[in-house]
Amino acid sequence: MTTTPGPVRAGQDVQWRRCASCGAFIYGKRLDRNRKVCPECQFHFRIPPDVRIDQLADPGSFEAFPEPGPPRDLLGFTDSKPYPERLRDAQARTGRADAVLAGRMTVRGRPVITVVLDFSFMGGSMGTVVGAAVAAAARTALAERTPLLLVAASGGARMQEGALSLMQMAKTAQAIAALREARVPVVNLNTDPTFGGVSASFAMLGDVVLAEPGSLIGFAGPQVIRNTIRQELPAGFQSAEFLLEHGMIDGVVPRETQRETLARLLTLLGPSVPELPEPTAPEGEFLLTRPVPAVRTTRETVALARTIDRPTTAEYIGYVFDDFVSLHGDRSHGDDQALLGGLARFGGQSVVVIGHQKGHDTAELVRSNFGMPHPEGYRKALRLMRLADRFGLPLIAFVDTPGAFPGIEAEERGQSVAIAECILELSRLRVPVVSVVTGEGGSGGALALGVADRVLILQNAYYSVISPEGASTILYGTAEHAGRAADALRLTASDLLRLGVVDGIVPEPPDGAHTAPHTTALTLKSALAHTLTPLLGRSGEQLVAARRERFDRFGDLDLQPVVDWENDDEH
Repeated sequence: MTTTPGPVRAGQDVQWRRCASCGAFIYGKRLDRNRKVCPECQFHFRIPPDVRIDQLADPGSFEAFPEPGPPRDLLGFTDSKPYPERLRDAQARTGRADAVLAGRMTVRGRPVITVVLDFSFMGGSMGTVVGAAVAAAARTALAERTPLLLVAASGGARMQEGALSLMQMAKTAQAIAALREARVPVVNLNTDPTFGGVSASFAMLGDVVLAEPGSLIGFAGPQVIRNTIRQELPAGFQSAEFLLEHGMIDGVVPRETQRETLARLLTLLGPSVPELPEPTAPEGEFLLTRPVPAVRTTRETVALARTIDRPTTAEYIGYVFDDFVSLHGDRSHGDDQALLGGLARFGGQSVVVIGHQKGHDTAELVRSNFGMPHPEGYRKALRLMRLADRFGLPLIAFVDTPGAFPGIEAEERGQSVAIAECILELSRLRVPVVSVVTGEGGSGGALALGVADRVLILQNAYYSVISPEGASTILYGTAEHAGRAADALRLTASDLLRLGVVDGIVPEPPDGAHTAPHTTALTLKSALAHTLTPLLGRSGEQLVAARRERFDRFGDLDLQPVVDWENDDEH
């Protein structure tokens, strides 16, 4: 909508736009400078494909593919006007043969094949020409092994082309499947609106799925839903933010940071230089491979592992890695704040990072459920494990949880299945896996991130089949004997090293990691680099075989060595 509030003198050329969200009138040139985003409320105006390309691509880098052939009226379809007439109107209005623009470009120097839908052409609907253009771009990406970016803005399948339009959902989905099998990255950027046959096919199948703020995204449109179920829809329903909360997308990215976010993703998903940070100290200073004398009781160690000031996974990520892009959601229910994950850079090597997340105050702890994931948290971890395997990226896991959440909702949504699938998936990943217990290592909820080639533990962390309080309650009928149970469980770092459950101990400052979090993180960084380096040269088959052998030996006296550290004797 273009309007000019107030009197305009002759010769004046003043363009104003009224924001559909807040009602503010915005000077056109100011709106253009602000990437078509309302400066008052951040509402994202719809933009045509060429403007989208200008905002994302390096200047002058976009080369359009040849225009697809014009769509045909194969059904002889007529509603209030014949389909050919609708096509002619849309073509005259947009200057485009159909609702799609495709080509190649670079983003911060990274090449990418790009497809952008044009909502102003019959609502960006997907007919045979759009489907063919998406599939052709995917085939080009596959042939050149170049990432594919899909920018959607669509009302869905084009009804004027009937079942042939419906078949484009399968055509585009199988094109994405070929890229997935070939480990070629696919990134979705969904904008307002993205619905129907587009959202239920290529628009939600990327390795990473992003959305613009406020965009409406879903299968059925709001009006269709209202008319079908006869209910009022909740505030924010089907918005990008709603989808993020419900685990359907990885992030909501404002227009001003989309180019940078896309460049980071292309870098992290692209070829890596297998060079890890050099350790900054002798090995004995950042990784201990022999038990250390106890300086506190087991109960005191457990208390220290649980202290609210202890560094969280988010803090370790900030200190240890050079870049990190957080990814979200399990693609089926929610985005569990108790499980953090994403893509990171570790020296010259891209990695996938997952970890339990806690907090330092009541608000953070409640938001993260005190580090106890629901099934959707473990399913998010499972999705990221598979992402690591697909792109050949090492996986680094941070373990710090009292255990998986033992609640009604968790049981209803399949807590056991989610944990079991994580354990199974880790056992078969063809990439290096390193886990580090940074605080609490509680039962199966910890092991879901702990099936690794190498397992490290911080000096004052613990790892156990059950909490001391739980063991005491079961064995003695009361939690009062938790200290006695803790001693019996042999859950300290040195105990676990003797048992072979962990491979090394990462030293902490005398009074605990929380007294010097940055120093502890740098020590851990050296330990991770030292541990991961020899694993990078192993094949997927070697990694899987050795990992399975590692866990096969536990409890089998014919396979598991028993080490007497005091006498340096192994038998």
